[in-house]
Amino acid sequence: MPNKEENRFDILLLGIRGEDGPDAKDAGPLLADTIMVVSYDKISKKASLVSLPRDLYVKIKKNKNDKINTAYEYGVYGGGGLNFTKELISKITGVYIDKAVVINFSSFEKIIDEIGGIDIALAKPFEESGQWGYEFKLPAGVNHLNGQNALYYARSRYSSSDFDRSRRQQQVIFAIKDKLANLNFWSNPVKTITALNTLRGNIDTDLNIWNTGDLLNMAKEINDSAKITKHVISTENLVYESRENNAYILLPVGDNFDQIKNFFKNLNQEITAPSPTP
Repeated sequence: MPNKEENRFDILLLGIRGEDGPDAKDAGPLLADTIMVVSYDKISKKASLVSLPRDLYVKIKKNKNDKINTAYEYGVYGGGGLNFTKELISKITGVYIDKAVVINFSSFEKIIDEIGGIDIALAKPFEESGQWGYEFKLPAGVNHLNGQNALYYARSRYSSSDFDRSRRQQQVIFAIKDKLANLNFWSNPVKTITALNTLRGNIDTDLNIWNTGDLLNMAKEINDSAKITKHVISTENLVYESRENNAYILLPVGDNFDQIKNFFKNLNQEITAPSPTP
């Protein structure tokens, strides 16, 4: 395990299908479609957001390898809960994960509707022909999306790669952040409590967001998008494609996690405030 760093706050974000997801029965309600690590430097007020590929093949536990998107499921059914997943991600990235938030996609949809939808700007049209039971299309330009359409946009994967989907998920998260800022959301306790109550029954976290201002303060301080860097781990940088028992998997370049750990180390050095000159 890496050491905890006093001036950094690192959060693991997982998005799961949930029990009420349309494909939960066949695909697994606890499998993570979204895996992100948010690192926040408390002094510089800068942050990074990194998406990990769900097909990354890792040692889940002794004598058991599996895709990383199964980690939360193993933790829940094995009794380790969030700590199991946090420790696994910490060991892979070399980043001490302080807290974790797991949200199912139905809550994700509700919160977007709660804030009146989000705006997504597209350089070119987006199409997903088969995943949702009908042809889902968005034209080039600015699109105002309700919760369901934002979810379809963020989760569509038949028409593009998982890496493209990770980039779209980041785009949706930042669109939510921008909408909350425009609504002056974090300064309005009524809106904040209403939104948190929407999430309360559909979230698993060890972050006490109901009674402390940790998450709210961080959200306020990194509201400036210029203070946040976004990254996607993909076959263009740190992983390569392979197969295991005829299943598609991703393996780390070098067949160990040294390069992924170095990536996170260098990234966190970039957002860390420089030491004061003596």
